[in-house]
Amino acid sequence: MKQSIIFLVLFISTPVIFAQNNFDEYGKFAKKADSLYYLKDYKNAATTFSQAFRAIGWKGSQKDRYNAACSWALAGVADSAFYQLNNIVEKQNYTNYAHITSDPDLNSLHKDKRWAQLIARIKQNKDKAEANLNKPLVAQLDSIYIEDQKYRQQIDSIEKKYGWESKEMTAHWKIINEKDSINLIKVKNILDKHGWLGADVVGEQGNTTLFLVIQHSDRATQEKYLPMMRDAVKKGKARGSSLALLEDRVALSQGRRQLYGSQIGGDAATKTYYVLPLEDPDNVDKRRAEVGLQPLADYVRQWQIKWDVEQYKKDLPSIEAKRVGKTN
Repeated sequence: MKQSIIFLVLFISTPVIFAQNNFDEYGKFAKKADSLYYLKDYKNAATTFSQAFRAIGWKGSQKDRYNAACSWALAGVADSAFYQLNNIVEKQNYTNYAHITSDPDLNSLHKDKRWAQLIARIKQNKDKAEANLNKPLVAQLDSIYIEDQKYRQQIDSIEKKYGWESKEMTAHWKIINEKDSINLIKVKNILDKHGWLGADVVGEQGNTTLFLVIQHSDRATQEKYLPMMRDAVKKGKARGSSLALLEDRVALSQGRRQLYGSQIGGDAATKTYYVLPLEDPDNVDKRRAEVGLQPLADYVRQWQIKWDVEQYKKDLPSIEAKRVGKTN
């Protein structure tokens, strides 16, 4: 699975000075590559990422390098996939062990002898970065993260093979719900004992895991811990971008409109997706930018949604009428 927007994007510092139009070109190609990935045109996605890197002297963000590796792996070009992964491991100190080891996009690389070497280096990076953290809690949250994400990452392949309404999908969601219940007990114990722990205590991945488990919990739990997360954001112990997603989910569950457009509905009959009821669509990108989220048009592209604010306002009454469907 492509690197989530949750993770911080940083360009490598370089003594070479590039004109603004170089970075504009980079952004244009990276955005196009993302679109091709979501269309499952993996080979062209990978080569378009290469065009982006070329535009700024073969530099690039960790997120885009990782996503290029996913595209190359899915296109069956292992050498290029390992090149991109080695770049972020060696030059950008990639540490997200839990994500990369459970990412189905990279499954084709697992039998390659280079995979074990790569994972060992990531583990070294992770151990070094977490030297001063609460290691028992980090380990516990790593395990929770894997359980939270592993089965969700299988949803697309099950839907493609059996269909959303199939007995196989129903059985799979039963497993997810069981795992979520167990994870929630563990995370509630952590939050009730320690409060919302920041990256300075449990690392970036551990901090993200706290959010994910609450985001995937029931309405009552979300409402209980929402004030705690708001306070954590004010204190720099949680991301505003993550809080925005929780705010949206709680708003919709309470019958209100979401503010950031993060929650997506699905129409089983037409197999299309749409942005669930959104307050003040004209200013959604301003609100998203304030919390560190990408423009809505870029976000919804992964569901093959073309964002047109004027059309959305016309469609909003019918979307309000549905108030049902899958949510992201």
